[in-house]
Amino acid sequence: MALTMLNELLIEDPSPPLLLYQLSKTAQLDALNYQSCFMQGVFAHFPEILFIHRTYNPRGKVLYTFLVDGPQVQLEGHLARAVYFAIPAKEDAEGLAHMLQVFKKFNPAWERVCTILVDPHFLLLPTLAMEFPTAEVLLSAFHICKFFQGKFYQLSLEQPVERVLLTSLQSTMCSATAGNLRKLYTLLSTCIPPAQLPELHSHWLLNDRIWLAHRWRSRAESSHYFQGLEVTAHVLSQFFGTTPSVEKGMTALFRYLRQNSGDKASFSLGLSPPNNHPPSDGSPESPEVEQLVEARIQYSLNAICTGPAAQLCLGELAVVQKSMHLIGSGSEKVNIQILEDTHRVQPQTPASCSCYFNQAFRLPCRHILTMLSARRQVLQPDMLPAEWTAGSAASLGDIVGSKWSETLDKHLAVALLTEEVGQLLQHCSQEEFERRYSTLRELADSWIGPYEQVQL
Repeated sequence: MALTMLNELLIEDPSPPLLLYQLSKTAQLDALNYQSCFMQGVFAHFPEILFIHRTYNPRGKVLYTFLVDGPQVQLEGHLARAVYFAIPAKEDAEGLAHMLQVFKKFNPAWERVCTILVDPHFLLLPTLAMEFPTAEVLLSAFHICKFFQGKFYQLSLEQPVERVLLTSLQSTMCSATAGNLRKLYTLLSTCIPPAQLPELHSHWLLNDRIWLAHRWRSRAESSHYFQGLEVTAHVLSQFFGTTPSVEKGMTALFRYLRQNSGDKASFSLGLSPPNNHPPSDGSPESPEVEQLVEARIQYSLNAICTGPAAQLCLGELAVVQKSMHLIGSGSEKVNIQILEDTHRVQPQTPASCSCYFNQAFRLPCRHILTMLSARRQVLQPDMLPAEWTAGSAASLGDIVGSKWSETLDKHLAVALLTEEVGQLLQHCSQEEFERRYSTLRELADSWIGPYEQVQL
């Protein structure tokens, strides 16, 4: 299988790529170094900042993806900034040194690398410093953000606190000024229990050298940058990180790259994509297995639900199919993120979600459907209320009218506003608290009257 995959790469690539590999005694792919001519050209133009992302597969093999970074890089599209793929035989000092030496041998521009961005778990920093003696090795803003997100979920914080931290983190990453970083540092010190605070390494937020490599981006550019890296990491994880077979994972990844190679045109035209170029889709093309799973979900929706219920849920599924979705497992709940909306899914029957759609209609929303798709499962009859099951309702208007009312809409709006006000009051100073509480007291008295005590 390894040799078949490698021969496919050589035959289908229009120009001869760099391809070095090593097979194990069982004829499995043990090590790999790959770089197309296009990748080599991109790195030769933008060698100053090198971004290294690592993806592990279930066998413990790790894929190193090198990407170019910096203000001059304007390439658009999934993995358009990738300039090198490598799988070391072993992830130790010797294996990493050999991998980097191969990269340097075929890329003379390596001597112009000034900065290398890595993740917080990258332990072989001495090897990296030895092979790139003139480059500065820094933690990347993207990997620090992902590290904090993972820690927030692992700490099992109260949901309002977790939401405040995630929102503040996202805002700070898009505007990483010294003041905003200090505010986030203070917020972490306030919200995280002292015994757990060392796990977060919040001192990274005060290391200005890390953020100078990222601070030049505007808020819009930062948001676009993080979203692009999210998609890149998702693609790499989807193809390489989910299969134990290195050969199958790399074959799927390279086929995806060939199918999405239109980004080369931007490079040949001067590395500035035209203004009328449509924004790239947030999700890669689904493999055949995922298409089959989604087809089975559609069938189960049509078989189990009423026509109106299936109509609503298929609309939610359509959003899932066109969106990038990230899934992280907690102890009892599953964290589902579709684009910028993060919600909590309770997978136990009957499945529920914190989003507006599920709370209002008690139907499987896009987040629950994403969970089913990821787990290769289908909808079951006990996952929805009796009124939504097949044969129980006449029309969409009847069901929606019975489940959604102006009172419910007001209740949800007030609940969200109350929660937000509560969060603001919990995390402000005593002086600010007194001022805001006084304002709320006056507002309550003006609505209800000072003679009826209102509990705030």
